[in-house]
Amino acid sequence: MTRETSLPDGGGDAPFASGRPDPVPASGTGACPAPSAACRSSLSAPAGSAALGDVPGIVTIGVSVSVPDPYGTAVQDARAGFGDPLARSIPTHVTLLPPTEVAAADLPKIEEHLAAVARAHRPFRMLLRGSGTFRPVSPVVFVRVEEGAQECRLLEADIRSGPLARELAFPYHPHVTVAHGLSEDVLDQAYEQVRGFRAAFAVPGFGLSRFDADEVWRPWRSYTFG
Repeated sequence: MTRETSLPDGGGDAPFASGRPDPVPASGTGACPAPSAACRSSLSAPAGSAALGDVPGIVTIGVSVSVPDPYGTAVQDARAGFGDPLARSIPTHVTLLPPTEVAAADLPKIEEHLAAVARAHRPFRMLLRGSGTFRPVSPVVFVRVEEGAQECRLLEADIRSGPLARELAFPYHPHVTVAHGLSEDVLDQAYEQVRGFRAAFAVPGFGLSRFDADEVWRPWRSYTFG
């Protein structure tokens, strides 16, 4: 069966058109961290911060920078076109902390830690441009973070410390996933079609999300830099 990718065909400020300037809207926060099997679950909850409420003894959380529209929607359109049935359930983002299990009793100090990290950093500009891949190690095609990668690395290191200290399976590499776990021919197609992607926007902070018992990732807290 032929897969068609819903990408802009050039002109205007379409993110997948090359050689055009980009608007610079403010970034939102609270996107789902990924790529992971957990993040391929529904994220149908409305945006915003969820109350602490009745949480289990162990909670799965993640931290990320979201990619604002129109760019975020363009990437979701691309993922849907490549055949990912859960593409609409994954907000477009750059992961700062992958899905991590923590004790609910530790959440207050984790939130204090994240607030302190946010205060120690400043807003920055992010430029996403061109395609990359983790193959053959992992079946992932992504958009490269051309500007803002160093800021993400510094943020990631600060976030993954103290109460959130943990080991990673692979070295941290900021990116925006556009195809994951699909066939080789579709990954090849994704790599070629994403080459012309370009998005520039301001990053004012990051978001904390929670993976609930109903297998829904929900935005939980947002943290503004400075």
